[in-house]
Amino acid sequence: MAQLILPTADGGTAPLDLTAGPVPAPGGTWTRTAYAAAHVVADPLAEVDPGDGVAVDWDRTLAFRQHLWSLGLGVAEAMDTAQRGMGLDWATSLELIRRSMDAAPEGALIASGAGTDHLAPGPEVTVDDVIAAYEMQCEAVEATGSRVILMASRALVRAAKGPEDYARVYGRVLSGLRQPAILHWLGEMFDPALAGYWGNADHMAAMDTCLSVIADNADKIDGIKISLLSAEKEIAMRRRLPEGVLMYTGDDFNYPELIKGDDQGYSHALLGIFDPIAGAACRALNALAEEDAAAYHAAFDPTVPLSRHIFKAPTRFYKTGVVFMAYLMGHQDHFTMVGGQESARSTLHLAEAIRLANAAQLFTDPDEVVRRATPVFQARGVWA
Repeated sequence: MAQLILPTADGGTAPLDLTAGPVPAPGGTWTRTAYAAAHVVADPLAEVDPGDGVAVDWDRTLAFRQHLWSLGLGVAEAMDTAQRGMGLDWATSLELIRRSMDAAPEGALIASGAGTDHLAPGPEVTVDDVIAAYEMQCEAVEATGSRVILMASRALVRAAKGPEDYARVYGRVLSGLRQPAILHWLGEMFDPALAGYWGNADHMAAMDTCLSVIADNADKIDGIKISLLSAEKEIAMRRRLPEGVLMYTGDDFNYPELIKGDDQGYSHALLGIFDPIAGAACRALNALAEEDAAAYHAAFDPTVPLSRHIFKAPTRFYKTGVVFMAYLMGHQDHFTMVGGQESARSTLHLAEAIRLANAAQLFTDPDEVVRRATPVFQARGVWA
């Protein structure tokens, strides 16, 4: 049995016996649409300033997307899991979208983020500037052939005077799209600069504005992903959506219950946690399609403690845990991130992530996990 020495909170170390989990297998015909928001693999040998430069290992980045597609998952491209707004700039994001569209096999599901991140928020930025920025990115994304995920805008938070400005911006931008978009309401726990989105700090009041925008533009909207980490708020909004508009859960704390649903409906999925738990997600979605509740929960429920740990506050640093898992699972040969974000979580945090991933049976090759994890912890001062 493979054994790994991990640090403990008391300053010591303790061994962890690693067990092999099931090898991921392709999904079947699912009753839910499921996107994984995918990470990017940094080029560890590029000469870049982590605070002002982007270097992507395109081969490894696209190979990971092929892995997700091979399992039956869709790819939500150039989203916050790809460090959009935390290292990945608009120019590189567009190149990522183009490369992913070129690499996508026939029939693969892909939708890509369009926002205003090339427009720096400031007192001089107007609502019309925000509209123009959104339209430029949407046009560029649609030119690749991808569906648009309309991302929340930091610039709009600063420029908007109230809910009516959100309605004007979204109405204008949505009216120009070629195909229905997925809206993304990203909560302030993921990005503090988005506090007060939809013109109100109270989420339920903001929800009224968002639902009004959706109702006015329903023919231009495929669905909405909300990332508020609140099952109650998501269910409340889901029950008020117009017919034909889907709810995509972005709740990395409560996804099993939200995807399973209740007698009044269910959520589809667009989740960052599906990046590291892709195999388990496929098993769960297969079980759901077969109406096997026990197998569904057996696949999904053990992953929730890991997800809650990876996405714990400050939530915006969850990408570090996602990329660490990708490294341990062999999807990249180093634990280096765009913008130097590999340093954003503590050594104890990474150790607990391994314990929880092991408990969820996510590691298919325990010996390889030990080989990869050991030098990371040694570099952080942990020696057997």
